[in-house]
Amino acid sequence: MSIFNRFLKDESGATAIEYSLIAALMAAAIIAALTSFSGSLQTAFTGIGNTLTSAIK
Repeated sequence: MSIFNRFLKDESGATAIEYSLIAALMAAAIIAALTSFSGSLQTAFTGIGNTLTSAIK
């Protein structure tokens, strides 16, 4: 029974799990933001590409 109690009280992996959950939430937020701004980003990068292309010529 003492091995089971030590297992329940062991918190060494808790920090890694918490950090991975935070990273997953941040990734989901970034993906959601990029998805919602995809039209604006595409327009901006197309404009930048056109400017660079005309500067090279």
